[in-house]
Amino acid sequence: MATESTDEKKNRQLLEQLLDKPGNGTCADCGAPDPTWASYTLGVFICQSCSGLHRNITYISKLKSVLLDPWSDSEAEFLASTGNNKAKARYEQNVPPFYYRPTHTDCTLLREQWIRARYERNEFACLERQEPYSSGYREGLLWKRGKDNGQYLSRKFILSEREGVLKYYNKHDAKEPKAVMKINTLNATFQPTKIGNAHGLQLTYLNDNSTRNIFVYHMDGKEMVDWFNAIRAARFHYLQVAYPGASISDVSHSHTFTHSFTPHSFIHTSLIHSHTFTHSFGFKKRWFTLDDRRLMYFKDPLDANARGEVFIGSKENNYFVLPGLSSPCQGLNWRFGVTIVTPDRKFLFACETEAEQKDWLAVFHRVVNRPMLPQEYAVEARFKHRS
Repeated sequence: MATESTDEKKNRQLLEQLLDKPGNGTCADCGAPDPTWASYTLGVFICQSCSGLHRNITYISKLKSVLLDPWSDSEAEFLASTGNNKAKARYEQNVPPFYYRPTHTDCTLLREQWIRARYERNEFACLERQEPYSSGYREGLLWKRGKDNGQYLSRKFILSEREGVLKYYNKHDAKEPKAVMKINTLNATFQPTKIGNAHGLQLTYLNDNSTRNIFVYHMDGKEMVDWFNAIRAARFHYLQVAYPGASISDVSHSHTFTHSFTPHSFIHTSLIHSHTFTHSFGFKKRWFTLDDRRLMYFKDPLDANARGEVFIGSKENNYFVLPGLSSPCQGLNWRFGVTIVTPDRKFLFACETEAEQKDWLAVFHRVVNRPMLPQEYAVEARFKHRS
């Protein structure tokens, strides 16, 4: 028993040392800091949240707690010979630039399908397995929320890169689509909490220069994530053609807003008070969504159409974000205000808590501090034309 105890202690010390090596200090799957679990069959260190997702693929990944479980010599030696960086090189050989790599702040569906794509399906080692989202064409049925009654009904959707559109049909045998969404204005983001479904996806596009929302889901998680990445692929390829001088990183950056809601992403959603779109001094409580540089408000989070929109450019173009409220609103007892200054006017918001105010200020500052890309000047021009 004494020998076993000594070996266990030696192996645990080895594992702790391995955590200090480059790449091992963050979760191999989502990037969360300080992973406390490891897969001794895949050779990766992962966080507690992702360890729960690995338990869905136990025939591939077998787990132990780095600090609490006993480790054999062979298990510890295997982890020492692999680690997160080597696993990344093996399982992420050919991740397409448009494919969304989830972080620890993303929804469970995105993280689970990323894990399955890497380890279970080997999608990034076998290019033919990427066909569902990289072929430029996708057709299938999704459950879509009705605009008026909120009921979800099965609808046929067709994504065509060649046509540059995503279409849906009210009837499966219909010849004409109910709606045509142009790729250049289309956005997709997972919103499971807002939609009330773990696979809920929000599609946002411009219809006659006004933002329109569509809410969909599919029972199969892989199917839903394949749709999500197919839309990303179509938009990525559109940007490459529309802006041939832009680098891959520039195109990818302008593309990064199409991901699920997190408090610190380019899609930010919250219920706050506004003095933004009204001309009286009364604040109204509205649901706000920041989609890259478009700030929109809705009376209800599942509204199909935005009640109002604001374009937020960069500070080089005279867009600024200030904490607090300018007069004459200073005396209205709104402690956690935010003021957005555009070249044309000011927009005033009031958050209910200091934490919400800090979140919104951080997101707004990231937007105005980022130089505008060529395609964003076109969006700004559309907003000015509307006003």
